[in-house]
Amino acid sequence: MTRAHIDALRTAGYDDRAIHDACAIIGYFAFVNRIADGLGVQVESAIDSSRQV
Repeated sequence: MTRAHIDALRTAGYDDRAIHDACAIIGYFAFVNRIADGLGVQVESAIDSSRQV
């Protein structure tokens, strides 16, 4: 990320709070994905419609 990225977000109408929230959410998902990869977690590829809940 560079200052130009932040400036582009501000030009698009995002305020500091929205930019902060996006960074926090994106960072969290990146963290969780790396932990899951490191632990070998397998995700479901699709919900099986024939499966009973």
